[in-house]
Amino acid sequence: MVTGSAAQGVSWPDALVDRLVDRGVQVIRFDHRDTGRSSIVDFDAHPYTIGDMARDCLAVLDGYGLSSAHVAGTSLGGVIAQWLGVHAPDRVRSLTVMSSTPMNHDLRPVWARARAGEPADPDDLPPPSPAFLAHLAAGLPPGVESDMALFRVFNGPVRPFDEPAARAMLELALSRATDPAAAANHDRAAWRDAPDLLAPLSSITAPTSIVHGDQDPVFPLAHGQALAAAIPGAVLHVVPGMGHVMTSPGLPEEIADLIRL
Repeated sequence: MVTGSAAQGVSWPDALVDRLVDRGVQVIRFDHRDTGRSSIVDFDAHPYTIGDMARDCLAVLDGYGLSSAHVAGTSLGGVIAQWLGVHAPDRVRSLTVMSSTPMNHDLRPVWARARAGEPADPDDLPPPSPAFLAHLAAGLPPGVESDMALFRVFNGPVRPFDEPAARAMLELALSRATDPAAAANHDRAAWRDAPDLLAPLSSITAPTSIVHGDQDPVFPLAHGQALAAAIPGAVLHVVPGMGHVMTSPGLPEEIADLIRL
């Protein structure tokens, strides 16, 4: 299980993990570099890329003595999962990409136009929602309360927001973070130019499912549709009312049933 930007392994809900275990698999959650109990990196001295974060996933598999695994990633973790499907196909039994965007699509001009209030390019994938951009522009101080505000936006307006579960997860993450500020390095890694991200997704051979909410404020549904169109044989599951996270009652179990095994 590969989490998104700045997220720890504990961001995967226990209910989702339990549901997967009931399906007969062993589930591995881990903390990305610069999060939780993993190593903290001096990014200025040792900058890293999404490819480096993907190789961390392979190191986790090596640590468990596993030659391959079913890979499920969400958001930035979904981009990392694509990288693995392209560049380490022998390690990937199946691929589930959730709430993500094509790794070979440069989002920098899209986000720049959106933040500047300029109209979107009709030939490009759509920008984030106004609510998400407004949250970014607000510049709230870091902490659980600002994260809660972000997760309310992530959740979207349709499905109920499980505030107690979200708060418990965020408080747990803060309590086990060696350096909470270091997680911001993931954004720097995500925007770094890296030729390995330009590889065609058509080279992915693993059985692939795309899981995407129709209320995603970060990567609107067209991003998931583009992924499904780019990966041969990929199956798209559109989850009604889902935003960018699984913070609605019953949603973790629903998503667990859509993960490709």
